[in-house]
Amino acid sequence: MKMTQPKKLLSLFLCLVLIAAMALMATACNDIFKDFFQKEETTTPQETEVPAHKKNFTFIVVDKEGKETSFLISTDKATVGDALVAEGLIEGEKGAYGLYVKKVNGILADYDVDQTYWAFYINGELAMSGVDSTPVEEGATYSFKVEK
Repeated sequence: MKMTQPKKLLSLFLCLVLIAAMALMATACNDIFKDFFQKEETTTPQETEVPAHKKNFTFIVVDKEGKETSFLISTDKATVGDALVAEGLIEGEKGAYGLYVKKVNGILADYDVDQTYWAFYINGELAMSGVDSTPVEEGATYSFKVEK
């Protein structure tokens, strides 16, 4: 039986399409079966995740009249802001520069209302970072003071 030129071209074209389809299928299946064909990895003790231990710090709130309220906070949170939010001690709004604290220990300080705001202090000095970007340090003292 003799194949004509168009039949040869059609056969060649179909073979190329079949090869391309198999290559695409193999590429797509590679991600699906990658875990199946790889050996199970074992972890060494250094690679296992160690639970974070709790850190303790003092938190002081100074209200509009100058009255101080002190709290001892024990947390496994990474930042002071996360720890204080988790304790229900601060509330605010997320802004371009992080958390804008408006309420501390239930006391509202709103610049738009009475030109007061909460100033954040670290170990008695005005903080150069926001409360939500300040890492918790063991034994440190953090405070919020109402300022005008």
